Amino acid sequence: MQLDIWLLLGAVLVLCAIAAVRLAHGSGLPSLLAYMGLGLLIGESGPLHIRFDDVALAETLGLAALVLILAEGGLTTNWRHVRPSVPAALSVATIGTLLSIVIVALPAIWLIGLDWRIAFLLAAALAPTDAAAVFSVVRRLPLPARVTGLLEAESGFNDAPVVIIVIALATTSGSPDLLELSGMLVYQLVLGVLMGVAIGWLGTQALRRVALPASGLYPIAVLAMTVGAYGATALMQGSGFMAVYVCGLVLGNARLPHRPATRGFAEGVGWLAQIGLFVMLGLLASPGDLPAQILPALIIGSILLFVARPVSVLVSTVGFRIPWGERLFLSWAGLRGAVPIVLATIPMVEQLPGSDRNFAIIFNIVVVFTLLQAPTLPWVARLCRLEREDGTRELDVEAAPLEELHADLLEVRIPPDSGLSGVEIFELRLPAGASITLIVRNGSSFVPESTTPLQSGDTLLVVTTEDVRKVAERRLRAVSRRGKLAGWFGETGA
Repeated sequence: MQLDIWLLLGAVLVLCAIAAVRLAHGSGLPSLLAYMGLGLLIGESGPLHIRFDDVALAETLGLAALVLILAEGGLTTNWRHVRPSVPAALSVATIGTLLSIVIVALPAIWLIGLDWRIAFLLAAALAPTDAAAVFSVVRRLPLPARVTGLLEAESGFNDAPVVIIVIALATTSGSPDLLELSGMLVYQLVLGVLMGVAIGWLGTQALRRVALPASGLYPIAVLAMTVGAYGATALMQGSGFMAVYVCGLVLGNARLPHRPATRGFAEGVGWLAQIGLFVMLGLLASPGDLPAQILPALIIGSILLFVARPVSVLVSTVGFRIPWGERLFLSWAGLRGAVPIVLATIPMVEQLPGSDRNFAIIFNIVVVFTLLQAPTLPWVARLCRLEREDGTRELDVEAAPLEELHADLLEVRIPPDSGLSGVEIFELRLPAGASITLIVRNGSSFVPESTTPLQSGDTLLVVTTEDVRKVAERRLRAVSRRGKLAGWFGETGA
């Protein structure tokens, strides 16, 4: 009977978390706050009085959940969007992260009175932006591709160096050798990138050549390869977090069978990992310990948000010709989430003095400053004049390979503010070899004629040969952004 109760409780919690996603979507808040609230509600101070204080288990489960979240981030990131921003993102994720650690740690020693090791552990844990928070909030905003690409790439890359630094600080007795630490950082990050690319490429070649007996096996194989990249790289003393994200990027942007199913599966696993992770962290926190650390959290969080993040972004993006408006938005959009809280469990497992207080400060910072930053991002984007002039969100295009016909089936969803609305099919001027074969409108499907006008909310099924697929996608994006006269406005859909 106990198993029945736990399964029922787990199902109810997941359904409540899914409902919280819907509420959070409308408010602009990351769903992580609702998940942690659920954890606090059912914890030792809640009506169910569930006690969870196994820090070592929390660390292990937390790191495992981060692997799945990073895998989902890589698999669902469009390489075409992030590629121009990768150099700047790597700079912010490394140079910017190191600057942020120093800028936050020194005031934590002088103003809060933390021990130097705990202060640097605190600063290191708070340095990375959270992939789950960034993906869930930033992807909903109609921002330039360069800005969203930089934020997504940074949040995927910056976990790796921070994990290395936190583990080194927590497990090394005495002052760490900075030269040795720098060499270890470079070695682990480079090995992580190389292993991620290699395993992703090998996986791509294998999945293209092996016909699996069921379509549902392809998403499982892809996710297993990304997780395997983490394990293989970690065994070689490399950065598994860097490897899993890079491997996900390679596999997610390769032309593999059943890509829509793979992406949907990865998103589902990512959501489940987020729900489990944040609820667990809410359970781990002791509500009675949090109020005493609100003032230190406000001081450290303000230094992080108003000093450390802007300075680190400014310095690490020198030479990349990023406009000041974009730098301001990048400074404000450095959302924190589960990563800092999970990293705060590492010194607790090592039983370092002051680590419990460190955890409470970080927990407060994540909650308070997420409430401050996330809802104001649309306003900051308008202040920085970053919303696209045409107000059109990027088209969501998925492809399923029709291998025997050497063609692709594109599924195009027309958003409410798209320039495609009202355009007749012949006015699209799609290249020869591309054709709209079906329109799904208001739950009904029909075969269109050349004079059929498109409407917002339509889902188009476009069959295109491999040779003209990119041209067809660019034309659809161009018309979506600027209407049927996109060519006159110089819009190419790139």
